Amino acid sequence: MVLAMSEDNSEQVGSHPRLCDVLQVLWAERDQCLRDLARERTEGLAMEQPTPAGCEGQWDNMSCWPSTTTGWTVEVQCPRFLQMLTGRNGSLLRNCTQGGWSETFPKPDVACGVDMNNLSNEKRHAYLLRLKVMYTVGYSSSLVMLLAALGILCAFRRLHCTRNYIHMHLFVSFILRALSNFIKDAVLFSSDDAASCDAQKVGCKLVMVFFQYCIMANYTWLLVEGLYLHTILVISFFSERKCLQGFVALGWGSPAILVTLWAVARYFLEDDGCWDINANEPVWWVIRGPVILSILINFILFINILRILMKKLRTQETRGTEVQHYKRLAKSTLLLIPLFGIHYIIFVFSPEDAMEIKLFFELALGSFQGLVVAVLYCFLNGEVQLEVQKKWRQWHPRELPLRPMLSSSYSNGTGGFTPGTTASPSEQSLSTCRTSII
Repeated sequence: MVLAMSEDNSEQVGSHPRLCDVLQVLWAERDQCLRDLARERTEGLAMEQPTPAGCEGQWDNMSCWPSTTTGWTVEVQCPRFLQMLTGRNGSLLRNCTQGGWSETFPKPDVACGVDMNNLSNEKRHAYLLRLKVMYTVGYSSSLVMLLAALGILCAFRRLHCTRNYIHMHLFVSFILRALSNFIKDAVLFSSDDAASCDAQKVGCKLVMVFFQYCIMANYTWLLVEGLYLHTILVISFFSERKCLQGFVALGWGSPAILVTLWAVARYFLEDDGCWDINANEPVWWVIRGPVILSILINFILFINILRILMKKLRTQETRGTEVQHYKRLAKSTLLLIPLFGIHYIIFVFSPEDAMEIKLFFELALGSFQGLVVAVLYCFLNGEVQLEVQKKWRQWHPRELPLRPMLSSSYSNGTGGFTPGTTASPSEQSLSTCRTSII
């Protein structure tokens, strides 16, 4: 059985959770029930009270029924494993008669909302199957393009600068995000063999910790992109080396701290299943909160970047070449805003009725984010195109003379060499790289 999972909040949706998760919850309820009943009998013996006429507490393989006296009706909530299947809660009742416990009423499937003949489940399952195909294609194509883009930026020394180093880290975060999705699907949905549940328990939790780390690291590096772009427009002189070191610590270190806190909280407060279902909202906000905060900060940064650019464009002292640079940068910034997770905030408090739309944006469209980032930051970058053409001409010297493949719409600069300034080709390339916005 194939399931789809919202990658950003890991709330499992679809027809059914994993069999292992259901069984582990059922076994946990059974063990807790047997402990409670044993303690109840021990306390009764210690107090040397006579056993009243009635029904002895029992575990009926689904629910825990405490001891009660004849003539009483006991009400308990639907078993948690049924709540996992349906997402609904209800009550089950049993009468204590002179002949013992009565049958459970209403029937568990009616009281707890289990409707195995509901056609809407089949339609939703088919939709999730198509969605899984879409995000598999999206992550696969993104992975290929990101690996190619990362290889290009690493191969050419003239492209080695702070801006492109940040791009490389962003590419790696997208690569890890794609790989973590494939690993998660392989581990969570590979087998429903009940005999292997205990063996998978620790491994799948580690996979979910890695998965959440990759998601958070990806959003953090998207924030770093916005911070660096804002910094070079607002601050004229700063240490790029120290700036890069701080960004690396922020991009990879802060997600590690937050995911560690989440894992500790899950272990002590919500150690259920494979940690792929987040029913405890306070625990889940350890991850959800920082992600939303990073998206909001990024959005504010980009709005301020556009404000600065519009202000520069209206300044009469701005030269003609700089005007073109700022116009191209403004267009590029507007294009990048949708990539930085604004949809996450739109759907974070969405009702259950909008779940399918939310999954489409987060999984189907979100899986192509890496591909778009690789194209914008690498393949459409004018400096990258020139370096690739130079290498091509070394291998094919009789080809046409060197020329840009297209106008440098995605390699805009905030500055450059003024007329009369001379510099070697390598220095010009390095300067262009350092002042390149995209």
